[in-house]
Amino acid sequence: MRAVLFDMDGTLVDSEKLWDIAIQELYRRHGRVLSPQVRTATIGGSADSVMKIVYADLGLRPDPADMAATADWMHDRVGQLFAQGLPWCAGAREMLEALSGAGVTMALVTNTRRGLTEKALDSIGRDHFTVTVCGDEVPTGKPAPDPYLRAADLLGMNPAQCLAVEDSVTGTTAAEAAGCAVLVVPNEIEVPGGPRRRHVETLAGLDVGDLRAVYCDVAGTWDERSA
Repeated sequence: MRAVLFDMDGTLVDSEKLWDIAIQELYRRHGRVLSPQVRTATIGGSADSVMKIVYADLGLRPDPADMAATADWMHDRVGQLFAQGLPWCAGAREMLEALSGAGVTMALVTNTRRGLTEKALDSIGRDHFTVTVCGDEVPTGKPAPDPYLRAADLLGMNPAQCLAVEDSVTGTTAAEAAGCAVLVVPNEIEVPGGPRRRHVETLAGLDVGDLRAVYCDVAGTWDERSA
C-alpha cells in the first residue's frame, strides 16, 4: 500500500446531507418531492450524471445549457452550506492525522467540482493530500475510473498499489475499475460486496495498520484469483 486515495462527500465529511438540502430545494421549485429512490441514484454522482437523473425524473427537456445552469446553482447553494461548516464522518479526521503522521501518501479523489472542493479543503486540511482530483478535471467522473486513474498517475503509482476509501456504489465502482483495492465505509446507502473491496461500518477505531491489513487482504485474494 503506497498510497490511500480518499473520496470526500460521505467518506471524509458528511456533506451528502448538504447536497440533499440543495436537491430538495430544486424539487420544491418544480412543485415536486424528491423520492428516496431517485436521491439514492444521485449519491456520489458527477454533476452531469446527477442532472440527467433529475431532469428525467422531473420530466424536463434535457437542454444542455439549462442543465449546466441548474448544476451551477446547486454547487453555489451547497457552497453556501459548506461555508457554515462541514461535519466530519466518524473517525475520518483521526485517520487523516494518523496517515500523515505515518508518512503515508494520500490523495483526494472526488466528483465534486474544483471550486467547491477548495472550499471543503479549508475545513478538511489540504496539507494532508499530495494531489487532489476533482470531477470537472477528468473526461468522465465516477463511476468511470478516470478520477482514480488520474490520481494514481499524478502520484506516479500504479492504481494496484493504492487503497481507495469510498462510501458509495458510484465511487466504489470507479475505484475498483481503476484497479484499486477499496475500503468501503457505507454512509447513506448500502454498497454490495466484491472481490476487490472490503467493508467496515466506520473509520472510528481503525489505525494505519488496519488499512494496510485491508489492502494486503484484497491484494492477496486478487493474486490468488489471478494465479
